[in-house]
Amino acid sequence: MSKSGTLDLASGVGGKIEKKEVLSAVEKYEKYHACDGEAEEERKANYIDMVNKYYDLATSFYEYGWGESFHFAPRWKGESLRESIKRHEHFLALQLGVKHGQKILDVGCGIGGPLREIARFSDAYVTGINNNEYQVTRGKELNRIGGIDNTCNYVKADFMSMPFADDSFDGIFAIEATCHAPNVFDCYKEIFRVLKPGQCFANYEWCITDFFDPNNSNHRRIKREVELGNGLPDIRSMGECIEALKHAGFEIIWDKDIAIDSPLPWYLPLDKSHFSLSNVRVTAFGRFFTRNMVKILERVGLAPEGSQKVQAMLEQAADALVEGGKEGIFTPMYFFLARKPAAIDPLT
Repeated sequence: MSKSGTLDLASGVGGKIEKKEVLSAVEKYEKYHACDGEAEEERKANYIDMVNKYYDLATSFYEYGWGESFHFAPRWKGESLRESIKRHEHFLALQLGVKHGQKILDVGCGIGGPLREIARFSDAYVTGINNNEYQVTRGKELNRIGGIDNTCNYVKADFMSMPFADDSFDGIFAIEATCHAPNVFDCYKEIFRVLKPGQCFANYEWCITDFFDPNNSNHRRIKREVELGNGLPDIRSMGECIEALKHAGFEIIWDKDIAIDSPLPWYLPLDKSHFSLSNVRVTAFGRFFTRNMVKILERVGLAPEGSQKVQAMLEQAADALVEGGKEGIFTPMYFFLARKPAAIDPLT
């Protein structure tokens, strides 16, 4: 059960960070995104601290506004956001060919919404790897509430250096998570290592599109604001991801920006000009209500100091995502299905 009210939201802000340290954590996080090349290198060098701070600060807001699955989805007319998210997860499981009894890995699993949905859908055993203690704790609680402790579990670890033996899993997936990796090749290479030969890796990746112009100051601003508001060291191109996959040893089965064919824009839930009763918390009205409730709760001491700054940062990120979507320069659902060859050349 997702956090249902603003008091739940307020109690969760900061995650495992001491409540008195939330404001300083926000300020430290913002420094990682200063507008210079040195800050970008610092983000990559300190990605564990940066991403952990981000999810400690943002997870409560995510769950309050979005539910248990922190990702976007293509959406049909007449389909609710929740329905589209589940369908997006089922599509990935079908592409991966997940079967009863298989051992599957979710890389960067959040609080486990997709992990639980795919476990129920396929009757597979799904392990989630996540380096954020607050999210792992929350995920275990939701597994217990959902009664699926026997088929879903978590490992707290860095997905850049996973504590699994070679050739451990029958399939691996990631949903809008490997974008946090400081080096995409090293990330995919580690996934390749723990995947069994002949099996597949399916991923929804955050990418800039071919319409992104690095010489366009507005495009650069949008990219920077998306990175700031989403805990990203850098946003890569689709071509960079494909080259990294090939270099890591994968065979590309197919790839596509799934957002292109979505009947409704993927960013619609965040668009302030759109109103939806089924997902009112992320509409302009819902944001206004949340903003003022967080302000009041912080003033009376029920939410830690710095909560308003987190909420403002996430609102700015939402607006930047909408801009990026409308400009066509960003996608959160570049999908690829890649296979680890059944016979590995010892010279590779």
